[in-house]
Amino acid sequence: MLCGILFVLYTDIPWEFLPQELGFGSGMTAWRRLRDWHQAGVWQRLHENLLAELNAAGALDWSRAVIEGSHVPALKGGPKRERARSIAPGPA
Repeated sequence: MLCGILFVLYTDIPWEFLPQELGFGSGMTAWRRLRDWHQAGVWQRLHENLLAELNAAGALDWSRAVIEGSHVPALKGGPKRERARSIAPGPA
């Protein structure tokens, strides 16, 4: 099932077009497994375990790491952004 999920994600084909002759099973079943595993936190734990193993082996170059803050809320609230003004023409 994992190979079917990876195949769909890599090739960007619709789930229902997962070729049966490849032996990956039903595309809809693969989609449900992906959904269920995501909800169960499987992918997050896998990511964390891989990072831990690579870090322990000295295989990560942390000098090239980037922290992207648009998805991290400011703990103290941060400055409030003004609402963007519309550039669409208004009524005359």
